[in-house]
Amino acid sequence: MKKCAIYARVSTTDQRVDNQLIDLRLFAEQRGYEVAGEYTDVGISGSKARRPGLDAMLRDARKRKFAVVIVAAFDRMARSVKHFLTVVDELDSLGVEFVSRRENIATDGAMGRLFITLISSIAELEAELIKERVRAGIRRRKLEGLPVGRQPLDVDHEAIVAARLGGMSLTNVAKQYGVSRASVVRWVREARQGGLSSTEADQPPVSCAA
Repeated sequence: MKKCAIYARVSTTDQRVDNQLIDLRLFAEQRGYEVAGEYTDVGISGSKARRPGLDAMLRDARKRKFAVVIVAAFDRMARSVKHFLTVVDELDSLGVEFVSRRENIATDGAMGRLFITLISSIAELEAELIKERVRAGIRRRKLEGLPVGRQPLDVDHEAIVAARLGGMSLTNVAKQYGVSRASVVRWVREARQGGLSSTEADQPPVSCAA
């Protein structure tokens, strides 16, 4: 029975990698593979060449811990053709087969290699088209005089700072006002640097760990 590695990736921390893992485990079972290891990257873009999970998988591939790598789709491995083919070429040089479940393509033959090159080129083109649509949207908003980019939160900074300096925990302040803990810490720091009333200035420093 061939040993395989499962690699799964999601771009944001809001997404769950479990869905890919469940499908890939079943896929491996159907193919008669024994899963030797699972490698994941969560909240990391496919445009990044260096990723903890991917790097760990390649290290184990060099140690010959498995003979096959399976992924849910090409774009889970990489977004750019150059990086994608670099990874696949390294796996191929190690005698490790690459299999994509969605595209139903494996690199154990010349046709598989051809399809990988073609489809990964299409994936890169799609990514570029998305970027261009975003840039076009930004240009349109600028021409229409509309704000561009992330807008500031509509919250009462002074109330948040007062609540935190008044003794409310960092977590509770963040929950009550619907903001992140990091934002609370930043606003309190800015308030201190900008000058506070004598009563507030006498308060002890705010800890990020509260």
